[in-house]
Amino acid sequence: MKIKLIVVGKTDKEYLRTGFHEYESRVKKYLPFEYIEIPALKSSQNLSHEECNRLEAEKIRSCISVGDTLILLDERGKEMRSVEFADFLNKRFQAGGKNLVFVVGGPFGFDEKLKKEAQFLISLSKMTFSHQMVRLFFAEQLYRALSILRNEPYHHE
Repeated sequence: MKIKLIVVGKTDKEYLRTGFHEYESRVKKYLPFEYIEIPALKSSQNLSHEECNRLEAEKIRSCISVGDTLILLDERGKEMRSVEFADFLNKRFQAGGKNLVFVVGGPFGFDEKLKKEAQFLISLSKMTFSHQMVRLFFAEQLYRALSILRNEPYHHE
């Protein structure tokens, strides 16, 4: 099974890119991991938030295959401790399937229709983070969860 992370827009902060790539390389030691960056919409200032979300959803759908499990990282999703996230992943691995596809939306969140299509909505926190920061936080939590599943000493509880 492969994990994909789809994100909307580029990260313009070097420290966030560096941190993300550090955890991306660690995750790849455990399993196949694909990072897909969808370009931000051009002239989005002329569009409503709902229209931006709809157009981004179309681009996101084009990166998802039949049989993939769609998981949106949304502030209103289910919150989990790191150990619970590891258990969540383990259950998905045991269930089989094609890919686990996690998505970080753009600055206005997700299209409501895409939310209904998703199998899961997960929140990294009750707090709101920039969509650029979420990539790094997710990569670190993914690495942490995989290390928990392997009983490695990265996570302390």
